[in-house]
Amino acid sequence: MPEIQMPKLSDTMTEGTLVTWLKKKGEQVSTGDVIAEIETDKAPMEWESPEDGVLSEIYVEEGGKVEVGQRIAFIGGKDEAPPAAEAEQKPAEPQAEKQPEAKPDAQQAETEQPAPAEEKAPETAPPEKEAETRLDAPQAGAEKAAAAGAQKPTRSSDEARVKASPLARRVAAEQGLDISQIKGTGPEGRVTESDVRAALKFAPAPAGAAPQKGKAPAAPKPAEGARINLSGMRKVIAERLVASKGPVPHFYLTIEIDAGPLMTARAELKAAGPESDTAKITVNDFILKASVDAAVQVPKVNASFDEDAIVQYSDVDLAIAVAIDDGLITPVVRAAQNKGLREISEAVKDLAHRARHKRMKPEEFQGGTFTVSNLGGYGIDSFSAIINPPQGFILAIGAVTKKAIVDDCDQLSVGHRMSITMSCDHRVIDGALGADYLKELRRLLENPTLLLI
Repeated sequence: MPEIQMPKLSDTMTEGTLVTWLKKKGEQVSTGDVIAEIETDKAPMEWESPEDGVLSEIYVEEGGKVEVGQRIAFIGGKDEAPPAAEAEQKPAEPQAEKQPEAKPDAQQAETEQPAPAEEKAPETAPPEKEAETRLDAPQAGAEKAAAAGAQKPTRSSDEARVKASPLARRVAAEQGLDISQIKGTGPEGRVTESDVRAALKFAPAPAGAAPQKGKAPAAPKPAEGARINLSGMRKVIAERLVASKGPVPHFYLTIEIDAGPLMTARAELKAAGPESDTAKITVNDFILKASVDAAVQVPKVNASFDEDAIVQYSDVDLAIAVAIDDGLITPVVRAAQNKGLREISEAVKDLAHRARHKRMKPEEFQGGTFTVSNLGGYGIDSFSAIINPPQGFILAIGAVTKKAIVDDCDQLSVGHRMSITMSCDHRVIDGALGADYLKELRRLLENPTLLLI
């Protein structure tokens, strides 16, 4: 049987992270068994075994990142041994990199002489220092040329043992700082120029030094509590949001609707009893159905920008923003214009459940002609969302709140209100077109019986 390779689980995926192995080495597996969780560039997903057999070898440990097409496991027959592992070529450490064997001049030859295994004298730099000198040869050579004829200062034993870049040592010497007292933040505690500059801010001024005029003292940097590396999914979210907010010319339209009829309709459906299917229909389901029907009535908004053209879509593929542990995912209800309120409700609940449990297929969260993001359940009254390119708009739904209102008879009363903000790509949707869409959306939500037809 073949070795199992990292699959391409999305159209833009180049590598995946092996989050968890759900089967252990030596276990029997069958085709379709979920054996691992893999995080793609878009979402964490469960991964099914493509073969029957024994999981006889695991090449990638949990948390490891692997490029698409590289091997991650071997599933063989009962007595079938995995192929011999090829020697892994690890990237050489910077200190071990070989330099071109050019014939050095006398000064370079002195720099490239191998470092002694142990320090014999305070003036002798440790192996790490010698390697750093080789890596920084152009810079070090320039520094030596600038300091030609100058007498080399003698370093103390403590200073010689400190791992530091040549530039950091030079700056520390110029400023009269003891480099052995500076905490390094580089690899293996190596002191960098930035560490020296930071130490200067807190170092006492030399005796008799005059204060600099016109310069305010630099504020100390806040202490870092933790540094959390970005997951593949979070990196893609960041990239897509930058790609949207920068190039896409956003503008925003906000309306406030009378949510009283919507709340009444929801209460009547719920009154049918907990066993009824209609009791499971939520206010969000009404909003989703209304957003689809409004796009059918104003079809020009169901479009995207494509360089020299505007592409208008025949189907309304509704994307719904769903929050998961590591970010946001947008499952898509395909051809939503052909589905009734109950069908949309069932489809959304199924997609959201599988999204939170990492059981979605790649094609189920790719595409979409526009997105609805509802933060009303989180207590957010109103907000503006960022468009998910190449879509033409996104709706941001706020919470239903009670407010003091003036009715048609100029009487003060209490009513239910809900804020909706439409973020539009101005290349696709003009203000008047967006206003037409929101007008239709308001009509449907303030007359929810129209959504039951």
